[in-house]
Amino acid sequence: MTDKPMLILIAGPYRSGTDGDPQAMAATRPGIDVPDHRGRTGLDRVGRDLDRNSDVVVRDVELTSQGWHVLRRTTFDYRRRDGRWVTQQRETYDRGNGAVILPYDTDRGRVLLTRQFRYPAYVNDHPDGMLIEAAAGLLDGDDPIAAIRREAAEELGITLGPLTHVLDAYMSPGSVTERLHFYAAPYTPADRTAHGGGLEEDGEDIEVLELPFTDALAMVRDARITDGKTILLLQWAALDGPFAPAVSTD
Repeated sequence: MTDKPMLILIAGPYRSGTDGDPQAMAATRPGIDVPDHRGRTGLDRVGRDLDRNSDVVVRDVELTSQGWHVLRRTTFDYRRRDGRWVTQQRETYDRGNGAVILPYDTDRGRVLLTRQFRYPAYVNDHPDGMLIEAAAGLLDGDDPIAAIRREAAEELGITLGPLTHVLDAYMSPGSVTERLHFYAAPYTPADRTAHGGGLEEDGEDIEVLELPFTDALAMVRDARITDGKTILLLQWAALDGPFAPAVSTD
């Protein structure tokens, strides 16, 4: 799917589009100069000091919404390939970064996945919103390895050993800032030290699925698995990971 950009061409000096004193207005807004419900301030400062790309100059960052996560509208000047400068706006949804794990048992040909209700999928034509996924979660201030060990214990009830870092990816870069860290790890039945299921106080109600790897791949083909991060990990496991065909030395 291609995101359609919002393009604004502005002649003359840049204008913020706000009336009155912006500093006076911001001082009354939670999440900017006073803490919001999560204790955060300065949410409108994110991105203002970016200078890694000389063809992009950030002009303004507006905080348009903050619930558990944050929606911003950023205005920036962009130099096109033909040398012309244009002013554009983008809305970004900032939910933090995350990590995802595929535990696998090559001796038994199994993988551990989850099934849980996902309202965004349900409201966008999924039959019942019950998605089969690799276990994942936000970093919440932890490093990716610590975070995915935490999520594996909470969601799958498994104690992970050595991890393989597969890759990092932006899963929806047209609007969502999240970078997802992908991992895989071997497991045995003895590593399943708890029931899993997630944290009820966080609203989680997660079913743990131990599936034959061949069945999981078949579920990708017939659209019983439609979650992007899970499809990516399963395809990696089949092509380059623990279930990849042995390479001939002849």
